[in-house]
Amino acid sequence: MRSDAIKKGSTRLPHRAMLKALTLTDAEMERPFVAVVNSKSDLIPGHIHLGDIAEAVKAGIRMAGGVPFEFNNIGVCDALAMSHLGMKYSLPSRELIADGIESMLIANPMDGAVFIPNCDKTVPGMLMAACRVNIPSIFVSGGPMMAGKFEGRRIAGSDLTEAVGKYSKGEYDDAQMKELEDHACPGCGACAGMYTANSMNCLTETLGLAFPGNGTIPAVVSERRRLAKETGMRIMELIKHNTRPSDILADRAFENALRAEMAIGCSTNTLLHLPAIANELNKKIDLGYADKISRETPQLCKLNPAAAAYIEDLHSVGGVSAILKELYNHGLIDGGAASVLGISFGEMLANVRPADGVVIRRFEDPWRGEGGLAVMRGNLCPDGAVVKQGAVLENMLRHTGPARVFDSEESASEAIYSGKIQKGDVVVIRYEGPRGGPGMQEMLTPTSMIAGRGLDGHVALITDGRFSGVTRGACVGHISPEGADGGLISLIEEGDRISIDIPSRRLELLVDDETIERRGQNWQGPPDRKISGYLKRYAKMVSSACEGAILKD
Repeated sequence: MRSDAIKKGSTRLPHRAMLKALTLTDAEMERPFVAVVNSKSDLIPGHIHLGDIAEAVKAGIRMAGGVPFEFNNIGVCDALAMSHLGMKYSLPSRELIADGIESMLIANPMDGAVFIPNCDKTVPGMLMAACRVNIPSIFVSGGPMMAGKFEGRRIAGSDLTEAVGKYSKGEYDDAQMKELEDHACPGCGACAGMYTANSMNCLTETLGLAFPGNGTIPAVVSERRRLAKETGMRIMELIKHNTRPSDILADRAFENALRAEMAIGCSTNTLLHLPAIANELNKKIDLGYADKISRETPQLCKLNPAAAAYIEDLHSVGGVSAILKELYNHGLIDGGAASVLGISFGEMLANVRPADGVVIRRFEDPWRGEGGLAVMRGNLCPDGAVVKQGAVLENMLRHTGPARVFDSEESASEAIYSGKIQKGDVVVIRYEGPRGGPGMQEMLTPTSMIAGRGLDGHVALITDGRFSGVTRGACVGHISPEGADGGLISLIEEGDRISIDIPSRRLELLVDDETIERRGQNWQGPPDRKISGYLKRYAKMVSSACEGAILKD
C-alpha cells in the first residue's frame, strides 16, 4: 500500500507516533488510508453543507474497512466574486486547487482519495489533481440547489442578474427586487440551472469517475448522503484493484464526455476544463475535435438558462444516465468505456429508463440537430472561439452589426446599464483573456444586463474573456488569440462591422487587410493592469483559452 511509506518498518517509528497523536490505533495502521478531499467552505452556498457529505463518505470508508483522513482545499464562489476584482482569481484558482491537492497527497501518502467538489473551479481543479497524482480516486459532489420561487414561477441565478437590467429600465421595483433577493436561492447547493458547476459535476459522471446521480441528485435530499456513503465504500474496491484515473480516462472517456456535453447543453467553460484535465494525462482535446463532436451530436436537453427546466427536473426523469442511454442506443456513446462502478458504460446503461421525451428529448426529436456548444473560426479567432449555441435565439444565430468597443468588462457593463447600447450593436470586450485580464473573468454582468434590458434578441457580444454558465444569447467568448497577445480583437475600432454566423461557425471583422495592417503597426499593446502577486505570476505562465488556459512550464 502507498501509505506503507509512513507506517511500515522500524525507520517509520516517528511517523507512527505522529499518526497515534491523531488517535489511530494499531489495528487502523494495518488498514488502507483514504484521503477525503473536501472543498467545504462557509463562503460558498454550494459548499456550506459539504461537512455533512464528508461525514457520510467517511462512514462509508469505515464500513468498508478503511481509515479516512479529511482535509480541505480553497474555493471561489463565482457568484460572489462577480463584478469586482475577485473574479480575476476564479479561473486561476483552478491551478491553486490542483497544486494544493497534489502537494497534500504526495507529502502525505494515501492509498486512495475521495474528492468532494461542487462549484465552479473546484470540480476541474480536483479532476486535474486526481489525474496528476493518479491514485485510486472517486468523486461525489455536493449536488445542485433547488430552484427558487418568484411571482409564482421557478427561478435561478440567471434571473437575478437579468433583474438588475430590468430594474435599470424601471420594469422591476424595489419590492420585487427584495422578493428576488429573499427567495431566489432557497438553500445549499450548486445554482439550479445548467451552469458551470452542474455541467462539470454531470461530466464527472460521463468521464466514469463518479456514480450515476452525481450531477443531478439535489443537495438537500437524503439520497445525496446515501450516494456519499456508497462512494466511500466504493473507494475501497478501487484501492483493492488499484484502479486509477489513468485506467478510466482513456480517449473514449473524453469522447463520451464531449458527446454528453453537447447533448446536455453545458456551459462554455467546459471547453476550458476538459482540455486542462486531459492535459494532465498528456492527452490533447483541441477545439476542432470538440466542434466535430458537436456537429454529430444532437442537443437532447435544454435547461435553465436556455429553457424553463432545471437540474431537479433532469434528475426526476433519470438524470445524466437517461441522456447517455439515448445517445448509446444510437451509437454515440462508447459502451466499452470504464467507470468507477467496475463495469462498462454499456452494462451500466442496460437498465436505465428511456428518455421521457420532454425534459430529455428523444434522438429523433431533438432540441436541435447539433450540440449545445459550437466552435467559431474566422479572422477574429483563427485559433477558435466558443458559443453556447443552444441558448441563442433563432434570429440571432446570424447577426452583423457595428462594434461598440470596450477595454474592460466594467466599462462595457456601465454602458449597457446606462442605456448606451442600441439594437443591432455588437459589444466587444477585449483584454479580458487568460493573460490580459488576467484570469479571464466571466462576463455574466454585461450579458445578463443585455437580456434584462430586453436586448437579448437584438445585441451580440464577443470577448476574449469567458462566460458564466448562466449566460444566454449571441455571446461568443474564448476568442483566441486574445487581445493581450496581439489578436485581431485588439485592432477593432468603434463602428467597425462585425459578422457572426453561428451555423457556418464564422466570426469576421469586416475591415480590409490594408486597414488592419496599418492599425497593427500603430498598436501600442494592451493596457497596463498593474497586477501583482499570484495574478502576475499566472499571467506570465498561462496559455491561450484554446489550450484550456493551462499553465506552461
